[in-house]
Amino acid sequence: MAEQNNQQDQQENLSELIKVRHQKLTELQENGKDPFQITKYDVTAHSNEVKEKFDEFEGKEVTIAGRIMSKRVMGKASFCNLSDRYGNIQSYVARDSIGEDSYKDFKKYDIGDIVGIKGEVFKTKTGEISIHASEVVLLTKSLQILPEKFHGLKDTDVRYRQRYIDLIVNTEVRDTFMKRSAIIREIRNYLDGKDFIEVETPVLVPMAGGAAAKPFTTHHNSLDEDLNLRISLELYLKRLIVGGLERVYEIGRVFRNEGLSVRHNPEFTLLELYQAFTDYHGMMDLVEELFRTVAVKVLGTSQISYDGVEIDLAKPFERLTMIDAVKKYAGVDFNEIKTVEEAKKVAKEHHVEFEERHKYGDIINLFFEEFCEEKLEQPTFIMDHPVDISPLAKRKPENPEFTERFELFITKREMANAFSELNDPIDQRGRFMAQEELFAAGDEEANHCDDDFLCALEYGMPPTGGIGIGIDRFVMLLTDSAAIRDVLLFPTMKSLEK
Repeated sequence: MAEQNNQQDQQENLSELIKVRHQKLTELQENGKDPFQITKYDVTAHSNEVKEKFDEFEGKEVTIAGRIMSKRVMGKASFCNLSDRYGNIQSYVARDSIGEDSYKDFKKYDIGDIVGIKGEVFKTKTGEISIHASEVVLLTKSLQILPEKFHGLKDTDVRYRQRYIDLIVNTEVRDTFMKRSAIIREIRNYLDGKDFIEVETPVLVPMAGGAAAKPFTTHHNSLDEDLNLRISLELYLKRLIVGGLERVYEIGRVFRNEGLSVRHNPEFTLLELYQAFTDYHGMMDLVEELFRTVAVKVLGTSQISYDGVEIDLAKPFERLTMIDAVKKYAGVDFNEIKTVEEAKKVAKEHHVEFEERHKYGDIINLFFEEFCEEKLEQPTFIMDHPVDISPLAKRKPENPEFTERFELFITKREMANAFSELNDPIDQRGRFMAQEELFAAGDEEANHCDDDFLCALEYGMPPTGGIGIGIDRFVMLLTDSAAIRDVLLFPTMKSLEK
């Protein structure tokens, strides 16, 4: 009861403080000083460059703009701390420097107000780089109360729902999203430098294929047809390989109607690229170099730390077949197990749960998920997946029950998925038919038969390597973020009305 009364008192106090801010705005407007009438402010410098290049800026006049995060009023002179895009900087504001009327206004400004400051760069007696203000202009009046300074915004639900507050008060969050932008930029730079071209493919598709996932569906009123949000970029990009573009990539949102977790969000950003005349070994070389290059460009090093574990992207990534990984970590050698009946018997002995519809390759994958994934902290390519779980990958010529496919694991998470792409239209049709049977048997994530894609393959697709990389997980890795929501500006959240 005491806690409830305390929360009620806090709400009433907040309401009073908000009311005071509205009154201040009204007073400003009545005196012809409405900040919302100001349309621009010429900024000549940001906090970080003033600090980093102090020798160049010392004694020079600059104009900066940002949000007041703290303020100390001391009679005829005050200090305020301003936060802008790149950090924060102190400003010394004196009555004799900005004028009596302006100083009187400044003293009424609130934490959260956005101001522009013109002044000379100097260093205080304590050695802090600051701006000696000659002008302070109120650019925006904040009518809400920022979270209390020392406790900050720690409620994760509020942080994700009101990301704008999170970005204001948590500078490390702002840094994460600045790095996210840099990561995507460096991915593009790397691929463009390898002669890939960036393309865009449809988001609304009649058939959502290219991955094992349940799609979101919608209805197009004008066409009077049901459509799906794409779950993958694959099948349209491969059509472009057929068309002769040879090296293509797309970075785009995909949508999967699945649950929420620290690793999953229903909409996420995917990079897919396809390169003609190479195979999955070429894709391994490319993705290894890509991860290493982007880390060095963004972080300045290929040695990174994730959740207290040191990850070395400089070393050659380990390469293990899925069969060998299961043998290494589960002690079961599927080279000695030849039938689905034997596989299911071994699964029961090792308490690996499976469904009756599962085939030989599914059982191997279940063993891998159960015993191996948790062991793969350092960069590891898991290769040569069973054909039963790889409907779009080319078979290994010497062992057609397995495919030329790999997944890259780092920090126990799948970071990339790649194939030597299946370009045999007859084999592909058979695989689609097998997927249709799985769907009919209750597998809602099974692929459907895409006749137009098969038609494209019949015109001829060259030998091709392809790869998909989850951008959000890559960002998590390079920013040491624990959950996917920490690297999505606006993650999917359940409505507060439900």
